[in-house]
Amino acid sequence: MYQPHQPHQPPPRPPAAPHAAVPAIAVSDLTVAYHEQPVLWDIDLHVPAGVLLAIVGPNGAGKTTLMKAMLGLVKPAAGQVAIFGGPYRQQRQRVGYVPQRGSVDWDFPTSVLDVVMMGRYGALGWFRRPGRNERDLAFTALQQVNMEAYAARQISQLSGGQQQRVFLARALVQAADIYLMDEPFQGVDAVTEHAIIELLRELRAQGKTVVVVHHDLQTVPEYFDWVTLLNVRRIAHGPMAEVFTEANLSHTYGGRTAAVPRR
Repeated sequence: MYQPHQPHQPPPRPPAAPHAAVPAIAVSDLTVAYHEQPVLWDIDLHVPAGVLLAIVGPNGAGKTTLMKAMLGLVKPAAGQVAIFGGPYRQQRQRVGYVPQRGSVDWDFPTSVLDVVMMGRYGALGWFRRPGRNERDLAFTALQQVNMEAYAARQISQLSGGQQQRVFLARALVQAADIYLMDEPFQGVDAVTEHAIIELLRELRAQGKTVVVVHHDLQTVPEYFDWVTLLNVRRIAHGPMAEVFTEANLSHTYGGRTAAVPRR
């Protein structure tokens, strides 16, 4: 089994924007269209640093597209996204991303530890290969998600919940300031779901900003403190107590939603 040395800490991040009011993420007048059909229309929202935010809406609402726009993975027809006041390409090392499980080729022949080390490639650049320090940092990230015993396993040999934990570790090893996660609870058991939300709360306690595409309305008020209600347009956005109301949910889901879950 792989035995780590004490890892060197990654170099300090660039200083944050000088004005405390600069949001972690600012989406301005954003429109995204596929084949001339808008999937996001004129979206404006600011995400302050240090919140745990859910993006919620019906199927086809544009939730994943909004997250991809934040990451610069889709080209907007109009508008822009700023990360800590600048373009994503200048801040990419400050952003960790966990994609949907269904978008990943889990049969690719690679070990769990190697998957996690991929999270260090952005900091290493093109001309440096990962070394002992990167392996130690990756192993520490696996310990954070209780997956260190599987470090040498092939990623294809793991269960869905275990694979999700590995991808969380890959994001953690970046030591990012913002974490974007697309349906991290999808297809996992109750134990894994509890472990994930505890990890997200720990990140928030460290001052990190965590944005999660989420579908289970019953757990939204328990798991998150901010929420974005989306259905192609931004329906509502802000602190949970102000936004997660029966009227806003009815507007978001076209009247086809249950009452607001009890808190």
